[in-house]
Amino acid sequence: MTEVQNVVIIWWWPAWHTAAIYTARAWLNPIMYEWFMAWWMPPGGQLTTTTTVENFPWFPDGIGWLELMTQMKQQSENQWAKVEMKTIERVDFSSQPFKLYTWNEEILAKTVIIATWATAKRLRIPWENQFRQRGISACAVCDWWLPIYRNQRIVVIGWWDVACEEAMYLTNFASEVIMLVRRDVLRASKAMQEKVFKDEKIKIMWHTEAIACHWDKNLEWVTVINNQTREESEIECRGLFYAIGHQPNTEFLNWQLDMDETGYIITHDWVKTSVPWVFAAWDVQDKVYRQAITSAWTWCMAALEAERFINDME
Repeated sequence: MTEVQNVVIIWWWPAWHTAAIYTARAWLNPIMYEWFMAWWMPPGGQLTTTTTVENFPWFPDGIGWLELMTQMKQQSENQWAKVEMKTIERVDFSSQPFKLYTWNEEILAKTVIIATWATAKRLRIPWENQFRQRGISACAVCDWWLPIYRNQRIVVIGWWDVACEEAMYLTNFASEVIMLVRRDVLRASKAMQEKVFKDEKIKIMWHTEAIACHWDKNLEWVTVINNQTREESEIECRGLFYAIGHQPNTEFLNWQLDMDETGYIITHDWVKTSVPWVFAAWDVQDKVYRQAITSAWTWCMAALEAERFINDME
């Protein structure tokens, strides 16, 4: 018979290492399934799109994302947590034990913790991937401190509240922020729109879309087009920030958990899903904060809940 695992953790860093450390120290023998290059992102997820992490506690001088990930992974492995680089392609939460499937294997689990995060939406314009970490970002809070953005013109693409928030945040250090809006209105709340319209550092280009990036060593300018007149122009800038939303990576769950209309897992008591003993943490259920420290916090709670369930069964 296939061995039933106490705790299966999908997917990874930094949240899963927090859960692994807690459940391993409780002698629950957690096993973590790491999806390498899932959604075209290496282990580390959205954090790999930045360089030095300066907003994670205990590192006063900042720490490289790879070094931080390596240290956390080493800590969980020191507690005898097990890591498998296999993709969980589908699940069956209809009965206990839960069933998880790779392409050639069935895995049985008493509890499951999910953190498959959410992917920042991008436009896939030419040269976009070449400029990640060199002028293109999807997180102002993560990357604002990079010297290449200081006192420079920055372009923000988006039209909802999050785009307005990013633009206003970036005005703290940029010389000018240009918002590209594909329609003739913002879709943000009235209060947020008013703040943007009053900010002298923010310029809005209506009916405008980016179609190409240009570079030397870093981003140098962006080609844009007016989608009504079809006139093209160039914007000299040193930063391009996407603020067009995120897509939660929950397709493999096939709606077996309660989700909102966009696919985010709905939780109660912070980490509990609609299926008992299936927990969700980090960006897959967090639309607001999306920070490494909040991911660790939610995974700690999920791990303690899993431990409680296993202990109650014995």
